[in-house]
Amino acid sequence: MSLPDRITQWLRQYLENAGAAGFVFGLSGGVDSATVAALAVRAVGTDRVLAALMPCHSQPDDLRLARRVAETFGIPTVTVDLTPVYDALVAVLPPTENALAPANIKPRLRMITLYYLAQSHNYLVLGSGNRSEISVGYYTKYGDGGVDLLPLGGLYKTQVWELARELGVPQEVIDRPPTAGLWPGQTDEGEMGITYRELDRILAAMEAGDFSGLDPATVEKVRGMMARSEHKRRMPPIFEP
Repeated sequence: MSLPDRITQWLRQYLENAGAAGFVFGLSGGVDSATVAALAVRAVGTDRVLAALMPCHSQPDDLRLARRVAETFGIPTVTVDLTPVYDALVAVLPPTENALAPANIKPRLRMITLYYLAQSHNYLVLGSGNRSEISVGYYTKYGDGGVDLLPLGGLYKTQVWELARELGVPQEVIDRPPTAGLWPGQTDEGEMGITYRELDRILAAMEAGDFSGLDPATVEKVRGMMARSEHKRRMPPIFEP
């Protein structure tokens, strides 16, 4: 059985077990969300999926490419402009010099929106996180990390690019530099300080226990990212009296 078939079978089975009617997910204009969208349609058809477009001080290309993906796969959409909500919340919060503090509000507002839509339709929320990002904690806790299912969670970013081509994701979306859209000009690789291809090579080497040909300093950098983000991959610790 092919990889797309195995993922879609898994999605259908989980949906049936949960007694839910379909899937809702955010469409950002990036390759991960586009791949999730294609898998969802392949799993349950276009009448049981909903894509949310949630601009929040976003770049024009975000919406344009998200709409192109929706049109490519025939996915119904709802657009929720989160900009006024974001602005209102930031206006009443104490000021901070940490750029990530306000930036992380955006994915958390999107999480709230997706769960509102999910409960309204008896749908499950699909996330677009991949194995590379999950491994080093490159996602927002209780933001884009707050989902019901992660169909790409077992795939490295380089594998997601391959799967996207197989599923017919528009090439323009596949070629776009990955970005979380946290601020103008932000890119995933720039923020992490490592390319996805480098990261995937190191993660695969860790799994194999063979670091031949890899830069030791970069390997230690990835180890540090994994250690600092360990709390994101676990449920909150519970004190037992």
